[in-house]
Amino acid sequence: MVDAIRLRDDDVHEEPAVSLESFLEQSNATAVRIEAGEDARQLLPYLDRLSLVEVSFPVFGDGRGYSSAQILRESGYTGELRASGDVLVDQVAYMRRCGFDAFAPDSPINPKHMEEALTRYEHVYQATTDQRTPIWRLRHG
Repeated sequence: MVDAIRLRDDDVHEEPAVSLESFLEQSNATAVRIEAGEDARQLLPYLDRLSLVEVSFPVFGDGRGYSSAQILRESGYTGELRASGDVLVDQVAYMRRCGFDAFAPDSPINPKHMEEALTRYEHVYQATTDQRTPIWRLRHG
C-alpha cells in the first residue's frame, strides 16, 4: 500500500484503525476499519468520537464500500473517510461524491491523473452526499 492521499486540511490521524469487531468491544479507539460486507450502521452511535473510518475495497468491482460511505456521511460523520485497497483512479471521483476524502490505494495513483479525474465532469446525474445538483434538476427545475 502507498501513502494515503488526503483531500482534507486537518491534521493526519496517526492512530492505526482497528477492526470493527475490536472497535465494538473496546471504548477508546478513534479509528476503525470496515471490511467489505460489514455493516457501517453499527458505527452510528459512535460517530462523535471517531476521527478516521477506513473502508476496505478488496477488489475494484466490489461496490459495498460506496454504501458504507454514504451511510456514514448521511448520518453526520465528519471525520476522515478513507478508501483503501484496490482503489483505481477511475473510481476516485465517484468515491469522492459518496463522501470519501482520503485514499490509500494498493498501487500508486499519479496525482495529475487524480486531479483530472476529480475535475473532468462539470455535471452529475445522481444526488449524493456532496450536495451537487444533478443535471436533470438543472434542466427541469
